[in-house]
Amino acid sequence: MVVLPRVQLLEGPVPKHAQLRSILIDLAENHLGPDALIPSERDLMTQYGVSRATVREAIGQLVSEGRLYRIHGKGTFVGRERVESQLHLASFTEDMRRRGLDPATLVRSVVEQEATEAVRAALGLAEGEHVWCVERLRLAGGVPMAFEVGHHPVTLLPGLVGQDLSASIYTLFSTRYGLTIDRGEQTVWAEVADRVNAALLGVPAGAPLMVFRRTSSAGSTPVEYVTSWYRGDRYQVHMSLDRTF
Repeated sequence: MVVLPRVQLLEGPVPKHAQLRSILIDLAENHLGPDALIPSERDLMTQYGVSRATVREAIGQLVSEGRLYRIHGKGTFVGRERVESQLHLASFTEDMRRRGLDPATLVRSVVEQEATEAVRAALGLAEGEHVWCVERLRLAGGVPMAFEVGHHPVTLLPGLVGQDLSASIYTLFSTRYGLTIDRGEQTVWAEVADRVNAALLGVPAGAPLMVFRRTSSAGSTPVEYVTSWYRGDRYQVHMSLDRTF
């Protein structure tokens, strides 16, 4: 059972929700571990003599910062430290291993289908050509990190449906098909999780996500057109900038 510090919240220049926020940060960082349940709103209201609105303001700020996260019907929990990645061309498996995390992949589906107009444009395919559509849930340290949907030309990758797609797909491309991914173009934007992505990633609907859309090639041959939805509370990107034009 969590023992709340007996601190009196004072009237003054620092709002009570800010004082409570500091208490919750100390509780999360120094007394509770990742994914631990924090005290309920009612317990916090009783302990500190504040309104529900004050409690929700403090918790809401910490949820938006990724320090806490909510699960509907269960409560509010301590968030995990974000995984930081530099923007570079590497598979998810390689990226997570480089950061000391154990990567895992759950393959949800692999189907052959006619390429849509957007997929044809990205992969340089003609109308009527087919692609493999691969849906995978990516985990790091046992925690869902990203959901991705990839499209790959069937003519380049015959028999892909029968291969093990739970490991590094870039390694598979290289060793089985002789296609070493060596270049790519990527666009990044933010979205909120819809119900489907929220359920897959274990976050509330409306939670922040980072979306990466990448076209990767082996030499001049496009091999991959993939969209990945990453949990905003578990992932961040580092970029080095200079004034070189």
